[in-house]
Amino acid sequence: MNETSNLRQPTSRRQFLKASSSVALGGMVGTKLAFSGSSFAQNSETLRVGLIGCGGRGSGAASQALRADKNVILTAMGDAFSNKLNGSLNALQRDFPDRVKVDPDHSFVGLDAYQKVLASGVDVVILATPPGFRPLHFKAAVDSNKHIFCEKPMATDSPGVRTVMAAVEEAKKKKLAVVAGFCWRYDYARRALFQRVHEGAVGDLRALYHCYYTGPVKPMPPAADRPQGMSDVEWQLRNWYNFVWLSGDGYVEQAVHSVDKLAWAMRDMPPVKCTAVGGRQIPNNEGNIYDHIEVNYEYPTGVRGFVVHRQITNCHGGVHDHMMGTKGVANITGERRRPLDITGENAWEYKGPTPDMYQVEHDELFASIRAGTPINDGVRMCTSTLLAIMGRTAAYTGQEISWDQVLNSQDKLVPDQLEWNMALPIAPMAMPGRTRFG
Repeated sequence: MNETSNLRQPTSRRQFLKASSSVALGGMVGTKLAFSGSSFAQNSETLRVGLIGCGGRGSGAASQALRADKNVILTAMGDAFSNKLNGSLNALQRDFPDRVKVDPDHSFVGLDAYQKVLASGVDVVILATPPGFRPLHFKAAVDSNKHIFCEKPMATDSPGVRTVMAAVEEAKKKKLAVVAGFCWRYDYARRALFQRVHEGAVGDLRALYHCYYTGPVKPMPPAADRPQGMSDVEWQLRNWYNFVWLSGDGYVEQAVHSVDKLAWAMRDMPPVKCTAVGGRQIPNNEGNIYDHIEVNYEYPTGVRGFVVHRQITNCHGGVHDHMMGTKGVANITGERRRPLDITGENAWEYKGPTPDMYQVEHDELFASIRAGTPINDGVRMCTSTLLAIMGRTAAYTGQEISWDQVLNSQDKLVPDQLEWNMALPIAPMAMPGRTRFG
């Protein structure tokens, strides 16, 4: 994965904010379609979709793309593993027998499958591989002039984020739609809540608290379970969640949703710096990700944002958000009776429609393509990803990390060239106070 050369020059927080404001306008245009319904008048041609990454999330995204637009067909699929591809293809064919037209010549397996999907004549591509591959695949999709739905996060290291940032700029120039899998931004109730927060319903923000308490996602099997002859690369890909270069850590892969809501509350303004604590409480065999991290972000306005993540069984669970201001508190609790509300001077409770946010993502993506006003989530999806990497870095090193430091970090986790049979030693688990910031 090669970085764009002009991004090797140091970038400041001020420069990032200036660039972000221009890109954000592109996303706002698409967002206006949210409540207006789909309009296909300007482009009623069949749109061909390619799926890269055929796991559960990729299969779900393909299904939602097919439901979003009656004139969309799935024509190509690619995955590193044939069993993943075949399982996804069979399930999609059962649900959409007339819309899934993926013949054997358009079913691609291997590390280069993404290239073959992009070259197969598709118009829209779904990127749903492990996030370590996202920068490589995203840049290739933009270079190939494809509209994109990409799952979160955008990268597992800072060089990868910068690669995506540069490709986002190219997507703008080419008028390509870019929708990110930060699904809560497409939830009607949360849109209404955050709009009120931004309009001052809770007054001036003072503190933000976001927690993501859950169990392990994909526990790492013991080394003894590794089949004889299986390469390092295949072993790590099959257990991708447990390796930092592939998943980014649970904080970057999963809790990034909570980080994204922190960013949303702050209008996607980057913080100045952060500190963090974290570690591994439950042994994870050969894996090298933490099972708990807590980050304290500090903003130039004095606002403090706290994001807490834990993946340990038999512990208290919950995904909650609380935005505390001078006039009240905005709460997202997930409770059935009152899942979100505002308390204080301007008390409020959402009572509007609640369509499936995963479906809304694709409804709005395809509506924007048809209308000729492509959504571009580019800046905010990179901001939230880098915020998560910033917090992980602070936890791994035990150091205070600034936004400018992480934005310009040269710490590259993803190998430049990946081959099935290459040796790929597993990096040791980070140790605060010993692991150095790069």
